[in-house]
Amino acid sequence: MDSIRAGYSQILVVDAGYFFPDDALHQDVSWFLMDAMVVMGTDAVGTSEKELSFGLGYLRAQLKRTRLPMVCANLYERQGGKLVLPPYLVKQVGTVKVGVFGLMSAAADLGPSRDSLRVEEPTAAAKRAVSALRKKGATVVVLLSQLGKVESEDLVTVVEGIDAVIVGHRVPLLQKGRMVKNTVACYGGEQGQYMGRTLLTLDARRRMVSGESEAFMLGPDIPDHREMAKLLRGFTDSFNVKLERLRKERAAKEAEKSVQGSPDRYVGAEVCGRCHTAEMAQWRTTAHARAWQTLVDRRQDQAKECVGCHVVGQGQPGGFQDAATTPAMANVQCESCHGMGSQHDAYPTAQRRVTEQTCRICHTKETSPGFEFALYLPHVSHKGEGEKRPLPVSPMKLKFQAKP
Repeated sequence: MDSIRAGYSQILVVDAGYFFPDDALHQDVSWFLMDAMVVMGTDAVGTSEKELSFGLGYLRAQLKRTRLPMVCANLYERQGGKLVLPPYLVKQVGTVKVGVFGLMSAAADLGPSRDSLRVEEPTAAAKRAVSALRKKGATVVVLLSQLGKVESEDLVTVVEGIDAVIVGHRVPLLQKGRMVKNTVACYGGEQGQYMGRTLLTLDARRRMVSGESEAFMLGPDIPDHREMAKLLRGFTDSFNVKLERLRKERAAKEAEKSVQGSPDRYVGAEVCGRCHTAEMAQWRTTAHARAWQTLVDRRQDQAKECVGCHVVGQGQPGGFQDAATTPAMANVQCESCHGMGSQHDAYPTAQRRVTEQTCRICHTKETSPGFEFALYLPHVSHKGEGEKRPLPVSPMKLKFQAKP
């Protein structure tokens, strides 16, 4: 675009549409692309059923936010019969007044909007739009078509007055455009890998005499625009973080589904505390109750080798999956020492004793080289067995200090 703007004085930048993503997981891509087109100075954008994938309300909200100039001359509300978008726009490009309008296919599936919207037959809408644009003084008329290759070509052969058509909607890439009767057609393919340059030669009255079109591959030989690349990196980084969080949430839900039939599961300290109130109150005073925060503070909360000993039942039925979906299972809780809560009825009359072996599951020589069972037990015991002497260092802290 920079090169074309540097080489020509009268430029119109358009996009045929069909740019929203295919699934709700990637919905954020839609608003970013709209922002990007605004930043690039796009003069007009066509519309397809894809831009209605997330509902008309979403599209309108993004249009209001970005003020992206989207057009469509044959998309109507069923109730009231009003056009959903402006049918066309007129743009003064240097000494030339250019009219741009958009069309959708009447066979398009409008998705969630199919009950509230309808698409008029394109030919009648095209004739009406061209006539209106000519009356407004447009000497050049451009169609942003979402009709596909065959229907777009058929339309411009029967509708007079369309000087150029940007052919969209699953179209093949044709590196060289062609004349279809009196209209020059641009076929830029899909997925944003090519940019079409359509050149119109005008007469003294600023009407088209001839036209040609060529598609250029946006390959590595074309360097990134610095500011746009920065915007893209910022969006991609934040979006990838969101995708990873969603992936973990889905994985957690799937894991939860897979164990729903299991009779044994972790229940969490809040459930235990309903009966064991004194023990619960004492536990809250211990370092075990803050075990997860120690990982967060040291930015080790994503370290797989650390997380298991700072939460309850990692990856097991009812246990910790991740901080976003199972925050109640963070920290070293009752079941970390006393076993699954669902097994409580298996030993209701006999107290389950916590031995040094229980503690050593996490407090190993590698993770807690300064751990002494007799020294640390009084600080976590509900009955305060043993002499409660000051601790020289947190039993897990030495590991963190040893790491760079």
